[in-house]
Amino acid sequence: DLSKLSDKDKQELQQFIVNESQKARIQQSVHSLTDICWRKCVTGTIRSGKLEKNEETCAQNCVDRFLDANFTVIKHLDRMR
Repeated sequence: DLSKLSDKDKQELQQFIVNESQKARIQQSVHSLTDICWRKCVTGTIRSGKLEKNEETCAQNCVDRFLDANFTVIKHLDRMR
């Protein structure tokens, strides 16, 4: 019963929930990034556990652009505060 928690415990619980929500959003972003870049860049079958050089370059560029876009959005939202 939440009503029995102290104010300090309620704050800690609320912070825990915020932290877990942030973790879930980050995990979803990583999942989306993996899916998008995999579909875009991996065009053949993987031999010997490695990507082809062009697939590896494509994947790295895909990740870099994804991160650039996210950082740009974050900076813009931060300026709007």
